[in-house]
Amino acid sequence: MTDLVLIVDDTPTNLDVLSLTLSNSGFEVAIATSGERALQQVARCLPSLILLDVMMPGLDGFETCLRLKENPETAQVPVIFMTALTDIKSKMRGLEVGAVDYITKPFHTKEVLARIRTHLKLYRLTEKLAQEVENATTELRASQMQLVQSEKMSALGSLIAGVAHEINNPVGCILGNIQLAEDALGDLFKVIRGYQQELKEPSPELLKLLAQIDLDYLQEDLPKLLNSIKGSGERITTISRSLRTFSRMGSDRPQLFNVHDGIDSTLMILRHRLIYKKDRPAIEVVTNYDEIPDILCFPDQLNQVFMNILANAIDALDEMVSDWQETNPLPDVLKITIRTRVDGEFLSIKIGDNGKGIPEQIKPRIFEHLFTTKQIGKGTGLGLAIAHQIVTEKHLGTLTVESQVGQGTEFEIRLPTQLDVESEPA
Repeated sequence: MTDLVLIVDDTPTNLDVLSLTLSNSGFEVAIATSGERALQQVARCLPSLILLDVMMPGLDGFETCLRLKENPETAQVPVIFMTALTDIKSKMRGLEVGAVDYITKPFHTKEVLARIRTHLKLYRLTEKLAQEVENATTELRASQMQLVQSEKMSALGSLIAGVAHEINNPVGCILGNIQLAEDALGDLFKVIRGYQQELKEPSPELLKLLAQIDLDYLQEDLPKLLNSIKGSGERITTISRSLRTFSRMGSDRPQLFNVHDGIDSTLMILRHRLIYKKDRPAIEVVTNYDEIPDILCFPDQLNQVFMNILANAIDALDEMVSDWQETNPLPDVLKITIRTRVDGEFLSIKIGDNGKGIPEQIKPRIFEHLFTTKQIGKGTGLGLAIAHQIVTEKHLGTLTVESQVGQGTEFEIRLPTQLDVESEPA
């Protein structure tokens, strides 16, 4: 399948050069001369990647990108900005509205091709991972009421661990080859500098060639390009590591575990629910971690407790926004706060939100099996009940809640720093 690249630029020369270059490199090409036409174009045919000029009359590139990212149909399409603006503020704005990369004009066609191919590879890898996770989530949701909880977590852990393993191979190849490319590039530049020192009077043809390729620019920018690719690969590696941490396979014996690693890996998995949405601002997560020891616990089950409580906090904030009225203003920032500390022989983990809180008449029932206040199809009433069971029965700890209507909710998990395996319930 041939990738379709949409070029959005109001300069005919740029369109001609890029169209010819991409066509000769095996890409399908579509063009648009304004932001408005670009939005119409993607509505008719979804491209694999968009090259987007910033400075255009009417709808500029920033606003065009923002509208693309607000539309669920086009939100995942990679956008690379092309512009003569080189100031940090403009670059930061471009990344904030959702662009994956930033190419400054005048551009070099080889650089453009390299960046397009890199981001298409990352896009396909991300798309494949998202599809596999979505399929797995659908399967787990369908079997939720029939499967024993331990079996579900084992299946989820196996899947995530497998996906993380599959990611490691191509990413390792990318990162390893980038290092080789950096070394080779350094050697090549040394040779070029040697020739420059010895060849005092280059021929007119060589001078013309040097002017065309802008050797000084290449020597400055190519290492930056490789560093950008390396950074993207390292980002995927971090995600893969978080998936492996979250999916630590179950065991009938407790293991030493860093609770902060479990919380951080859970936040990574839930990151897509925390970011800005068109109908809700981003949710800020504040972590206040004390120095804590590794504790004996069942990591996969403890991670599920974090997942259930954090997901409930996000649901509460989403619900507050959807029920918003001018007579009941929203807080300035939607926030989830996580605090950890050692309290005697116990480790205290507090997870709070500044949502609308839990009514007093409901609070005593929130840990009941199958009790839920969510709409039909949006909640099973299992999450907090299972979390309570894992903390109290499996880890001999406590799970409590403090909440005030209009102020928010805070759950506290207290776990013994030394789990007594002999007295642990079967």
